[in-house]
Amino acid sequence: MEPGRLEELYEWLRIPSISTGGGDPKDLLHAAEFAAGMIRRAGGEAELVTIGEGNPLVIGELQAASEAAPTVIIYGHYDVQDPGPLDAWQSPPFEPEVRGGRLYARGSADDKGNFFPLLVAACELAQSGELPVNVRVVIEGEEEAGGESVAAWVKADERGADCAIVFDSAMEDERTPAITIGLRGCVSSMITVKAQPRDLHSGLYGGSVQNALHVLQMMLTPLLPDADGNLLDELRAGIEPPSAAELESWQRLRPGQEMLDEVGAVPLNGDSGDDFRRRNGAEPSFEINWIEGGAPRTVVPAEARAYVTLRLAPGQDPAAIEAQLKRLLLAAVPEGVEATIDSHVATPSLFGAELPAIQLAREAIDRASGMETALIRSGGSIPVVADFAAAGIPVIVSGFGLAEDEIHAPNESFVLSHLDLSERCAREMLLALAALPQG
Repeated sequence: MEPGRLEELYEWLRIPSISTGGGDPKDLLHAAEFAAGMIRRAGGEAELVTIGEGNPLVIGELQAASEAAPTVIIYGHYDVQDPGPLDAWQSPPFEPEVRGGRLYARGSADDKGNFFPLLVAACELAQSGELPVNVRVVIEGEEEAGGESVAAWVKADERGADCAIVFDSAMEDERTPAITIGLRGCVSSMITVKAQPRDLHSGLYGGSVQNALHVLQMMLTPLLPDADGNLLDELRAGIEPPSAAELESWQRLRPGQEMLDEVGAVPLNGDSGDDFRRRNGAEPSFEINWIEGGAPRTVVPAEARAYVTLRLAPGQDPAAIEAQLKRLLLAAVPEGVEATIDSHVATPSLFGAELPAIQLAREAIDRASGMETALIRSGGSIPVVADFAAAGIPVIVSGFGLAEDEIHAPNESFVLSHLDLSERCAREMLLALAALPQG
């Protein structure tokens, strides 16, 4: 990447555009204006769009050299997580520093550094008059905070696109670029149980009254996976099994056991490693994330709370599964006990390997990188991908981060040479997408 472009990235990374609490709205505005300025300097148009009380969206456009060209949306986000404990950072989080071939800064991998080469490629093709597709730029400032602005924008947008590119993902490993064609959805739920007006003395009342923690345990226990990691049939309805192309691609990837070993994880059972791809990309999973209640003394807790997540496999209906989850949880609540469940839902998505956008992008990355691009599924969720899918827009989810980038953690970083790799692949992809059929 040219020194001038690298300095631009450093400047963007210096802006502490934190959306998760503790940030300054002026910094979020500054980061949005910075991205809009890049688009304008390339000869494009850009505006900041604010929906309700949300952070500004950057909505831009770079025109193709030809009028009869397909339209491609490129998406990224300028907001970042808070840095966490500053003393855990080897260098200040908003002062970019290169060490050992890595660029260290908050946002270097998620998502400023990951998205920046895609934006640069589009801008430089536009400036040189070589851009073969119309590029609509969408950069949001609420991705880390679960904001709704970009979802509302996609839903209201009437122009659409022939495909979208989302650089907010990672390579399979340093020798294997990847396109993520499947993302799990999620039902995230806060459960609150109120069993008594107040905590009671366990000696005087224990054994005669309802205990909120006991009720919470009775609600959660039936939902836990069995010894093989499988959930109840009601929570597995609608799963879309992996295609032959996906299974073939998975065979060439590193063993799942290596991925468990690198984080020191204790496997669920002896098959967890061999079955990793299916379990974490094509199956739902249920996790208890947090429980609170009572006190370390002799009380019968009056109230207890838990936060749980049910990851949804591609193909599953979020509304139907959410209803089943609530039904199963509430079935165990005794008479007289109050239980409430507040949920947030993210929709899963899956794009066929045979789609022209996926095929063109895969071939382009192969050419530009000299490597073989894998088709993978991710166990995580990117809500905007499901929003684009609902609008009928196929999405190419890729990126050039690595598992060791420490996103959301102290000392987040991005391999410096991957900025060049990403820019080459992004440029080749934009050129290749000129062959997209227009709908």
